[in-house]
Amino acid sequence: SSSRGLITVVGVVVLLIAAIAFANRGDHSSADSSTTKGPQPHTAPTDATGTRPVGTKTGGIPSGFAHTEQGAQSAAVNYAVALGSADMFNTTRRHEIVNTVYAPDVAAARLSATDNAYSSPEFLANIGLAKDGSAPAGQLFVSRVIPAGTKVVAAEADKATVEVWYTTLFGLSGNTSKNPVTESWYTATYMLKWVDNDWKISSDRQKDGPVPVGRDQRASTADDMTKAVEEYGGFTYAR
Repeated sequence: SSSRGLITVVGVVVLLIAAIAFANRGDHSSADSSTTKGPQPHTAPTDATGTRPVGTKTGGIPSGFAHTEQGAQSAAVNYAVALGSADMFNTTRRHEIVNTVYAPDVAAARLSATDNAYSSPEFLANIGLAKDGSAPAGQLFVSRVIPAGTKVVAAEADKATVEVWYTTLFGLSGNTSKNPVTESWYTATYMLKWVDNDWKISSDRQKDGPVPVGRDQRASTADDMTKAVEEYGGFTYAR
């Protein structure tokens, strides 16, 4: 609920494509043991599809997405991951993220809004962080977005509206934590435009769900959760 409150205040879609296409389109020729010569039919029903992930970063965030609908989806999902990360609670990193993912004409307003929200003593206290955004000693602050899928709602030559469905992990991991890491589900809508040879966010919004039915699984210990968050890194997402 604290995470949702932050998003409402700043109007920034915080917080991750279960079917990630780290696609490698290539020629996969198959050998034929028969004596038949000539070109053989190319059948590879399990081949990955989509566009190869970008190999460049700006401010630590994937950049240089293709000027296509797939590129817009890849941009939207990677931006969702960045906006939902714990880095947003660090002033320097927050400014880098906002200036990277938002279009220049809206970035300044977003910086002001996020600075006001992420430096709010009341909000930070509610989620168990110190005034500088740091976690208490012996605890690990977790804020991570995990995408489940993307969809293009509308597309033009230099504009695209993309929805990203994702789950979030948010809270403090530690034996003394009063705000344990919990899971939530959201759908973010990003209005993107093509600026300086890349997709940038011009506006965004988010809503709850769709939320799946929870299974009867035992919650992990604080130590296990901390270890997982520290050891399992993120991805560059591609549609």
